[in-house]
Amino acid sequence: MRFGFLLICSFWTMLLFSCKEVSYPKPQPAGIANLKQLPESICGEYLIRDKATGEIGDTIIIESWGYRTKDASGKDWLGVGRISDTLVVKQYQGYYFINFKEGDQWILRLLKVKNPNRLELLSINLENDVEQEAVLQKLGNKFKVKTSKENDYVFYQINPTPAQLMSLVNENYFTGVELIRKRSN
Repeated sequence: MRFGFLLICSFWTMLLFSCKEVSYPKPQPAGIANLKQLPESICGEYLIRDKATGEIGDTIIIESWGYRTKDASGKDWLGVGRISDTLVVKQYQGYYFINFKEGDQWILRLLKVKNPNRLELLSINLENDVEQEAVLQKLGNKFKVKTSKENDYVFYQINPTPAQLMSLVNENYFTGVELIRKRSN
């Protein structure tokens, strides 16, 4: 159980703040209006499930104003994000684009609604060194990739059009975890 908890915590940390990230010069998709709040239809408590192992760990609570997270024991120490000038949410072609500002870089996560009780939280994963090299090579064939380092983070910045970004989504560059809505008692 302890190993599973550590695995989920490390995966969650990777999803939010990886040491190596594909980043963007502005919130994505460019030119699409920001949402002022998240819709009630996706608000609720969700268990985070690793799609590869099936293990369930932490909880993310989606509110109209943003999100907060709790660990598997119910402690609310993992973080809060409020829609603001450093957390921008956009909706485009069936996805919610969650943009986090880190220095002068924008980090992107996608939220895909599979059905009213299941969501997917997706990112371009660069943690596995073998996969990282292949992903960066493919991105380099499509975009100019600007590499920068800030503190312990390495950013590989691209600047796609909305159509190019959706092409990356459709070509499965984005992978992640499943969010399963908790049932009300």
